[in-house]
Amino acid sequence: MLIDGVPVTPVQNVRDLGIYVDGDLSMRTHVQRTTSSCFTALRQLCQIRRLVPTATFQTLTATLVNQRLDYGNSTLVGIPAYLMRRLQSALNVAARLIFHLRRSDHITDALVSLHWLRVPERIQFKIAVLTYGVLHGKAPRYLGALTSTVDVPGRRAQRSAGTNRLVVPPVRLATVGSRAFLVSAAHTWNSLPEHTVSASTLQSFKRHLKTFLLQQSFRLAL
Repeated sequence: MLIDGVPVTPVQNVRDLGIYVDGDLSMRTHVQRTTSSCFTALRQLCQIRRLVPTATFQTLTATLVNQRLDYGNSTLVGIPAYLMRRLQSALNVAARLIFHLRRSDHITDALVSLHWLRVPERIQFKIAVLTYGVLHGKAPRYLGALTSTVDVPGRRAQRSAGTNRLVVPPVRLATVGSRAFLVSAAHTWNSLPEHTVSASTLQSFKRHLKTFLLQQSFRLAL
């Protein structure tokens, strides 16, 4: 392939800020590398499991595994279910390691006890927090530009009347367009209860948001 007379060789994926983007936007490479990194950390953690207190081990696990799963996870909106399951498997193994559970043991109670959101809800959490930042002028400018339908003078007219709901813009290709931040942010925001989106501070918003997502994920009465 020639671009302006210069030969350019296409590649299957590129890395930007530690996030691997495939040519088809599937995010397969990023998921594969993330899970591989998580399981490497888990093998190392397994070697010291009996040498440190449970609370310390839990902190180490959250730092070495959960943070890897959460890094750049807003780019994973709309990925195929099988890729989501791969990420969830790393989180499940981390919880089993903390509680000395076998592979055949149910994982739900362990996740609830740890107050860990499942991977899909972790992605929702990140998108919602970014959206809150945009609406309150505390997000990077490039996100504000992407969400211009909710970040311009008179934006109340572009919300559902009398609510904090956002307008979901139309997309040409649902499989790709719905994954854009502009669209996923509106969908995620509109799925949240009014008392959550009306929170006056980011800390309060995060607290209400996590409670809501835990309820949705595990059907709990928190």
